[in-house]
Amino acid sequence: MSTTQPGDLIDSLAGIAPGSALDAIRAGRPAARTHAEASHRALLLPEAPGPVSHAERFAIAAYVAGLHRAPEAKAHYAAGLAGHGGATLADAVARATGETLAQGPRGHYPSGPLTAEDTAPPSFGLSPDVTEALGARLAAAFAYAHFLVFHPRDAAPDRFPPLEAAGWSTDGIVTLSQVVAFLAFQIRVAAGLRVLAATP
Repeated sequence: MSTTQPGDLIDSLAGIAPGSALDAIRAGRPAARTHAEASHRALLLPEAPGPVSHAERFAIAAYVAGLHRAPEAKAHYAAGLAGHGGATLADAVARATGETLAQGPRGHYPSGPLTAEDTAPPSFGLSPDVTEALGARLAAAFAYAHFLVFHPRDAAPDRFPPLEAAGWSTDGIVTLSQVVAFLAFQIRVAAGLRVLAATP
């Protein structure tokens, strides 16, 4: 008998069928499964979204999923964004993803032996019409998310003022950072499960 819970997104993204071997493996770690899904719901669908609207949360998630080149997650969050933010915003996010897609992670190491592996971080730039369609808040959020995805080694407090200037509060920046980090976790878990499923 399957122990898959209704609405378990990682199972869906990984293509785990109820009653399958991977379903049984995940059932062996019920707390991990439950907490991952609870984190998803808390970050993307909180009852009280506070300073970051549901539309903004799904826009950020769809954008990050696109940067990670995760088609299942990208499709899921794009559909959620269309529902919460409308087709026009969903189209702007898709265009932003295409304009800023890069290779990474890259960045600079502290001075030492690893500095020989330093690589220039990819630049971020949106066309004026996409920037206008997103609005100042999301344009700033995407620049920050792009930075975290592609050159996290260079993270520093000087990344916060542009967000604050665009209207992001401290709590909002924390939520934004959590969504970006959670998407990285969720996408990697689903990808790992897909590899496991394909391994004889």
